Amino acid sequence: MNFFKKLLLSLKSPSTQHVQPPQPLEPSEPVTSSNSIEAEAETVNQAVRQATEACLDRHWGSVGMVERDVLSYIISPSFSGGPYWPSTRQAYRVVRRGDAVIIATEGMSDPFDDVEGLGNGFEMELFIETADIPAHARGSFGEVDPLKRSWAFELVEHVAKTVADAGGITHQLDQHGALSLEIPGFSQSHYMCDQLPKLFVTDDDSTGVLLGAPNPDFPARLDDMPLSPVRLVPLVLITAAELEYVRAGGRTAREDLVSRLKAAGIGHLSSPHRASVV
Repeated sequence: MNFFKKLLLSLKSPSTQHVQPPQPLEPSEPVTSSNSIEAEAETVNQAVRQATEACLDRHWGSVGMVERDVLSYIISPSFSGGPYWPSTRQAYRVVRRGDAVIIATEGMSDPFDDVEGLGNGFEMELFIETADIPAHARGSFGEVDPLKRSWAFELVEHVAKTVADAGGITHQLDQHGALSLEIPGFSQSHYMCDQLPKLFVTDDDSTGVLLGAPNPDFPARLDDMPLSPVRLVPLVLITAAELEYVRAGGRTAREDLVSRLKAAGIGHLSSPHRASVV
């Protein structure tokens, strides 16, 4: 039973402080069933979810041109052994920003369906921004399906699964600053292996990303969410040499890499055509 169900149940349940014998109900007094309590709780949950979606829509609309459709699944992956998000809604929003495309998770900040919690889900959404998507996978405004065949979508989808398995990463970001993540089995990927150059592949068939930094050039914290603030966490593709640098140097190397990306004018943008900064 989630927080809202508990809240409504507590409002509906009689006090047990002074136990009285059962009294006959007046004809006009309504009887509240558990089904009606659960229905009201679901109504509250749905309203919060819609408010969350509207907040994200307003924010991304201030960043670029938001596609009306999202990248989604016919059946939620959580029903077929995939990682659980706060709700069964697992989707990806597309924002076109000049020559660049932003692909962002949509649902990680939904209120929890069946897990107790007071906040907006994982209190975060992931995103990647890049101008380097092949023409056949970019699509024009109004069509999002081609993006499913891009390295950028495959990358953010893979990272989203890892983050969901961890139950979100806001605490880790608060503790360690920028995080790094290795993705093994690069040669077995569907699209990355064809669209990313060898510069981004290590000798042990991995590629890497930074999470949480560098910061984007737009606000990355949403304080007007209905339950709790939500942060937008950038995902930045890094070269094989940069990943090896982080492997060897840990947090100090990650922080230095963030500084180098900023100094090179790369920032939070992901590009398979850039040079390595280490």
